[in-house]
Amino acid sequence: MKRLAINLFCLLWATTLFAAMNTDTVENVTGLTGSWNEREHLFKVSKPRTDVKVTVDGWVMPPFMGLTSWAAFTEGHGGDAMVMGDLVLFQDEVNPVMSAALNNGLAVTALHNHFFYEEPKVYFMHIGGEGSVSNLAVGVRRCFDAVKEIRAANPTPATRFGPPTPATNSITVRDLEKLLGVTGQENNGMFKVVIGRKATMHGTEIGKEIGVNTWAAFAGTDDNAVVDGDFAVQEDELQPILKILRRANINIVAIHSHMTHETPRIHFLHYWGRGQAELLAKSIKTALDTQEGP
Repeated sequence: MKRLAINLFCLLWATTLFAAMNTDTVENVTGLTGSWNEREHLFKVSKPRTDVKVTVDGWVMPPFMGLTSWAAFTEGHGGDAMVMGDLVLFQDEVNPVMSAALNNGLAVTALHNHFFYEEPKVYFMHIGGEGSVSNLAVGVRRCFDAVKEIRAANPTPATRFGPPTPATNSITVRDLEKLLGVTGQENNGMFKVVIGRKATMHGTEIGKEIGVNTWAAFAGTDDNAVVDGDFAVQEDELQPILKILRRANINIVAIHSHMTHETPRIHFLHYWGRGQAELLAKSIKTALDTQEGP
């Protein structure tokens, strides 16, 4: 009983100390007003998306109904702090904000939609991290700053990546096969490779043809190509591969799961890139080389 009382006292003291020392830091660094949740021992800041009107199925949606970005800070392991958050983003904000998060010590753990028939399209990017409160708060602030800069330059969210894709496809297949080290498929000037991975689900081995695979498809010309695809990654591979692709200006368009109860756990990140086919392939190869094998 005495030991339990001591443990409870230590927990109360630690969480009280966290609240007393760090809530001001979070507010000052992020520039957002937050609130302390005594039940869950965390401090949460939020920012409704009031800068752009969003309609869902023709209805103007109030931010209260699910259009508010937030980040919650709590005590982490070993004295560090931990942050988790969910950012409400428009299409032209997603990848600059992702780079801001990754470049400032945060992890990006999911990217997906919540609605159908919304205008403009809205995506939700989940972030997390461990470290000092001040460093985590800086990372969160950089994400919000990126949004602010994009909307200040262009108040209306963009509806496309940039110039149109070439109408005629003429990708040089052999050059890309050599770079990637994989034999692929050719179709009307386009090129695609599929690389399988192994996992088990409900005691059954699963692999390439049932959906546990990484793939890349190229179209356009060698000098003006687009690539889209999907990386199958284990949990520890996700952040390094995101960083590699973003450094190459390849856009991440989704991060999610495709299965349940698989071993090892597999996440899937979908991407879209534009540039010289050779440079795009080199970046994808660099990402592939970080993986732990099949």
